[in-house]
Amino acid sequence: MHREDDPQEQVKRFLRAAEDGDAALVAELLVAGVAPDAHEGRRPTALETAVDAGHAEVVSVLLDAGADPHQYTGEYEELTPLCQAVSWGHTDVMRLLLAAGAATGIQSRHAHLLPLVIAATTTATEDRAPLIDVLLEFGADLEDRSMRGETALEWVAGTPDPDTVRHLLARGAAPTPRCVSRARSGARSRPENAGVFKEIEDIVLRAAFARR
Repeated sequence: MHREDDPQEQVKRFLRAAEDGDAALVAELLVAGVAPDAHEGRRPTALETAVDAGHAEVVSVLLDAGADPHQYTGEYEELTPLCQAVSWGHTDVMRLLLAAGAATGIQSRHAHLLPLVIAATTTATEDRAPLIDVLLEFGADLEDRSMRGETALEWVAGTPDPDTVRHLLARGAAPTPRCVSRARSGARSRPENAGVFKEIEDIVLRAAFARR
């Protein structure tokens, strides 16, 4: 048997190809018989690696071949592919995963992560609106409180990000008293951003008044 025909060697080539973004080689090795969710020991699957790197073409090939969009990922299996994609701001990868059936609700092995909250608070990008919009397009619930009892708007009201607050409100999020409380708490804990948190408080109060 040639070395490149050895099943273990094929899996290694497959995983390297996914990491490198080589969709053609990934497809070739899938045809040769490598399982789409093959991995070495506790190393990541090809899907996890490709999602992390934002290799949308590789992700598409893997999903078409049957890779599991619901698999647990991360060192402690604390994530899902969708949570990864949202965290890194990969909107094209998000779309592929959602189209393949990835859920928008609370997830991970520990059921503690909500993609919409991750989208609203990720530090991978300053423009979080496209991430939010993709999730809403696929049915995410603006009022979902399954991540520690707070909505995405309530979470982001406690961060110095008035633009995302405005966007969530424009998309229909409810301006709750909890949002005001979170903004005031943020001002106390981060006095250097007190002016930004006051702006958030005012935005929320105006939105609440407009709803009356």
